[in-house]
Amino acid sequence: MLQLEVRDGDIAQVEADAIANAANDRLWMGAGVAGALKRAGGEEIEQEAMAIGGIPLGTAVSTTAGRLRARWVIHGAVMGEDLRTDADLVQRTTRACLELADELGARSLALPAFGTGVGGFPLPRCASIMVEEARIYPARTLERVIFAVYGSEAYEAFSSALSSPLSDGS
Repeated sequence: MLQLEVRDGDIAQVEADAIANAANDRLWMGAGVAGALKRAGGEEIEQEAMAIGGIPLGTAVSTTAGRLRARWVIHGAVMGEDLRTDADLVQRTTRACLELADELGARSLALPAFGTGVGGFPLPRCASIMVEEARIYPARTLERVIFAVYGSEAYEAFSSALSSPLSDGS
């Protein structure tokens, strides 16, 4: 079973094997999480991502992490070019990031609150979806997931989701 925790602060400062980026399907890195990762890790992260080209919504790809305290950045396509998202994309992107972290051999993964910034997705619903997905994920190498969120509202939403019992799926 994965160890799950929540931290309030800059995801670019988290030390983890992999750090997830709340990406768009074209992989250009603008503001929010992507901007923070690019500023702290260097332009090479975006250049490497852009060289991959577009990816389908709900999927993820990895790049190196530049100057970040991580080995990889996992770019999860939670938004299209319209920068909007929904519950299905949050769930699928969370799963894709967990799976890719496992495939890479990562033991720890930092995840942002997918789609809650420019994507406009509600924080409590995002937290519920992401925490549930991490709880049911059958990890292989992955041992720890850090929900690296920004601000007291996000911290409270994820803390509440972590303290809630697992849904029965109904």
